Amino acid sequence: MRDIEISVSEVDSPVVKRGAFQTFWKYRTLTFMCIPAIVFFFMFSYMPLPGIYVAFVKYNYRKGIFGSKFIGLQNFEFLASSGKLWSLTKNTILFNLAFILLGNLLAVFIAILLNEMKCKWFKKVSQTMMFLPYFISQVLVGVLVYNLLNYDTGFVNSALKAFGASADKLWQPYADPKVWPVLLVVIYLWQQTGYNSVVYFASIMGIDAEMIEASKVDGANAFQRIRYIILPSLKPTIVILLLFALGGIVKGNFGLFYNIVGTNPVLYESTDIIETFVYRATMTDFNFSTASAVGLYQSLVGFVIVMVVNFVIKKIEPEYSLF
Repeated sequence: MRDIEISVSEVDSPVVKRGAFQTFWKYRTLTFMCIPAIVFFFMFSYMPLPGIYVAFVKYNYRKGIFGSKFIGLQNFEFLASSGKLWSLTKNTILFNLAFILLGNLLAVFIAILLNEMKCKWFKKVSQTMMFLPYFISQVLVGVLVYNLLNYDTGFVNSALKAFGASADKLWQPYADPKVWPVLLVVIYLWQQTGYNSVVYFASIMGIDAEMIEASKVDGANAFQRIRYIILPSLKPTIVILLLFALGGIVKGNFGLFYNIVGTNPVLYESTDIIETFVYRATMTDFNFSTASAVGLYQSLVGFVIVMVVNFVIKKIEPEYSLF
């Protein structure tokens, strides 16, 4: 037995001591497949990093980034001096939290429902119908919402008038900031959930079919298979996607908010996010430095949140953490 153990260790030792080139050569196929992604992130994520310097200068179009006058943190005072930094950050984070948590929960639910469907043609039709809203322009979504909720000629109030509702009973959502957090979340889920469910549906398709069949033979019903097989198998995918999404939690969906809410000051209290505020504040005198400072602030806050969440996950489930 000792001879066998020695022989095994001798065989394994070259594998342990394999150099970087040998490792690269062994996995050359996978490495070459990753080259396009590596080049993409190097060119568009790492090479532009020196451009962060523009957030600390008063940008001059003739002199360029590194020739412009250095002004330190003055560009960051744009947000801080507005008195809205806390409310804008709070609105942006809370909206994105609702989008991320409810969006992923609903996407998992839909993916499981699609997996449990036995009729193939109905499954394909359902997938197509849920996919379509994702390809609708945000501008068109804003037009649709306005035509539904407009006080004078909107579909909702027109229907209420048809049923005999008086003028004081008509709905005025564009004058009520409290209803818009719910409306915006609903609109986002309607547009994005079908697309997001594809990732989870693909993960379910990757589950070992023999495991599912064995559970059926053992008498497990659909709810038991979902609880003890499908959901645990989806756990790594859910955690990784949540971590990725948290990186942009301070970056709002400008197209959604601007095209649906527009420039209605009555609704700013509950719907104004960092992107819409910066757009309104700089649209008459746009400056790269101010916009870059805001973007750097968002990236730093997102980075801190990802690091903290990843640290917590690493303590609870180390194999699910990003690093």
